[in-house]
Amino acid sequence: MRLKTASCIALCLSFTFLIQSVPTDAAPAANLRGREYYEERGDIVWEVPTEEKYIALTFDDGPDEKQTLLILDLLSQYHAKATFFVVGDRVERYPEIVRRELAEGHEVANHSYTHPAFQRLSSGSMEEELNRTQEAVFKATGTRPILFRPPGGYYNERLISLSKLHHLQMVLWSWHQDTKDWRSPGVQVIANKVLDNARSGDIVLMHDFVHRSSQTYEALRIILPELKRRGYSLVTVSELLSHKVAPKNHIKVSY
Repeated sequence: MRLKTASCIALCLSFTFLIQSVPTDAAPAANLRGREYYEERGDIVWEVPTEEKYIALTFDDGPDEKQTLLILDLLSQYHAKATFFVVGDRVERYPEIVRRELAEGHEVANHSYTHPAFQRLSSGSMEEELNRTQEAVFKATGTRPILFRPPGGYYNERLISLSKLHHLQMVLWSWHQDTKDWRSPGVQVIANKVLDNARSGDIVLMHDFVHRSSQTYEALRIILPELKRRGYSLVTVSELLSHKVAPKNHIKVSY
C-alpha cells in the first residue's frame, strides 16, 4: 500500500514539474475570446458594416512573378482595387511587383515574413515576423503597411497587443467569403463562392500565390465583370473601412 501511495505522489510531482516547465511565452492552443468581443472593440476586422456597395478583394501569400502579374492586369482591366497581404521574404525577391501594386492604387499589407504557424511562436518571434516584413516593404517602396493578417487567421491576446504596438490593424476576412482557392477546388467553385455570397462590406479571401495553379486568376475573370454588373465597387480594405457605419452596440476603444 505504501509503495502504491509513493508511486502516486511521484507521478503527481512529475506532472506538476511538466506543467511548470512549459514556456509561459508559448502561444495558447485556442483563442480566449470570441469574435464579437474583438470586433466590437475594433481589435480585429472581419468585414465592414456599410450602406454602400463596396467589396474588398484581398490576396495572400504573394507576390508571385506570374500569378500576381496576371491578377494585376485583370484588376486594371476592370478598374478594380485590391489589398495584397504580402510575405516579407517574397517581397525581397520581387520588390518591383510590390512597387507596381502601390503604383496602380492597390494596398500592400503585412502577412508575416516567412508565413509560419503563429500558434507555435514566442512573442519575440511574432514581433520579428512583423518587423522584418515592415522593413522589407519599406525597402521596396518607401512606405510601411498599416494592415496585418496573420497566417491562417490565427490570433491571440499577445499578437493583438503586438499589432497595436506597431500601429497595425489586424484584418481577417468575411467567414462566408473564404474561397479556399489555395486548395485549387476548381475555377467555378471559387467564382460561385464569391458571387453566391456577395454583399456590401465583404472582405474576400483569395491568394495570388498558389503552387502550380492559375484557378484564382481564371475565377477572377468570372467574378470581376459580374460584381461590376451588380453595381459593386471593388476597393482596398482601407477604403472599405473609411465607409464603415458603426453599429449601435459598437464599443469605441482608444489606445
